[in-house]
Amino acid sequence: MKVFFSSLAMLSVLAVAQDAPVPAQPSLVGSFLPFLLMFVVMYIFFILPKQRENKKTEQMRSSLKKGDKVMTVAGIIGVVAHVDDRFIGLKTGDTRIDFEKSAVVKLLEADSAKQEAEKK
Repeated sequence: MKVFFSSLAMLSVLAVAQDAPVPAQPSLVGSFLPFLLMFVVMYIFFILPKQRENKKTEQMRSSLKKGDKVMTVAGIIGVVAHVDDRFIGLKTGDTRIDFEKSAVVKLLEADSAKQEAEKK
């Protein structure tokens, strides 16, 4: 008799489990929404500002002219002696060094040679 009641109890548990609604699968959009949101945030805070900075730096490099005081990647500060399409010549003291334009990091003073000449 004990076996009968335990079998009956198991059947009732199975019947209840089968009648229970199956949980719905999350939609495909709902699963990728956090990743999409994370990508949008990364684009806004990391990629977009870096693109703007690169564009500004390229514009500065293309507008270099003779007499501008610049700093290179190596930390060398000099006055632009000549400008080509790809190279620039820097005058540092008595020395003239050629660099690629991409080595210029910062424009310190525009037309510093002209400003020094005006001071004297």
